[in-house]
Amino acid sequence: MPEPRETAVYTHGHHESVLRSHTWRTAANSAAYLLPSLKPHMRILDIGCGPGTITADLAELVPDGRVTGVDRAPEILEQARATAAGRGLTNVDFAVADVHALDYPDDTFCVVHAHQVLQHVGDPVRALREMKRVVRPGGLVAVRDADYEAMTWYPASDGLDAWLDLYRRVARANGGEPDAGRRLKAWALRAGLTDITATSGTWTFATPQERAWWSGLWADRTLASAYADRAVEGGHTDAAGLRGAAEAWREWGTREDGWFSVLHGEILCRKEA
Repeated sequence: MPEPRETAVYTHGHHESVLRSHTWRTAANSAAYLLPSLKPHMRILDIGCGPGTITADLAELVPDGRVTGVDRAPEILEQARATAAGRGLTNVDFAVADVHALDYPDDTFCVVHAHQVLQHVGDPVRALREMKRVVRPGGLVAVRDADYEAMTWYPASDGLDAWLDLYRRVARANGGEPDAGRRLKAWALRAGLTDITATSGTWTFATPQERAWWSGLWADRTLASAYADRAVEGGHTDAAGLRGAAEAWREWGTREDGWFSVLHGEILCRKEA
């Protein structure tokens, strides 16, 4: 087998504006499709765990089991460990890992979970094959990813149209697939998974507080994160273009009638026994 290779660059990085979003995520708002399948004894692998908020929630839901959170970025795992420690959890651990080549034996976990991961990897089909390999027969591979082209908002905004076009170009130039949500089932089939339940879920931002939070973090991310650097260095835009996108976000956030929805594809795949 050829040596595993990660061909994508993580578009967002770990700027504060990115973590503002990641630390908001919970099992309830980001993995609801999986929760009815969890049992107290389960052993779970949480891939791309980031700052560990979903990981910690999963650990609380399997008190007689164990959750392992993995991420490619060692620095973010320190925050994940602090998240778990702050909640007094003892059934969770963290490690550096590449989803293309997981350092776990076959048939190890009851559930392998990944939230907002496959849109950023170089080979999502290979990643799903690895997830399938390390899950036990009868166990579950659970994946949820946003679909950027399907994001929708009101009122219409030329500035946000330009932001979305720019983001999708940058993400693809980095080796990822920003419209991953719609592709999850197809990727799972190509990875050899057959018992697949495909669903969708949304995040919606409509209250004044939600609009301020969502627009603020995207305006800041557009100006100051690794995404901003890659957008300029890759020749996709310039500083003025980034400022224009950030201003469009802030203007939308002030609109009393503003509404924004993020569509996610979800797959729950049971490995054949």
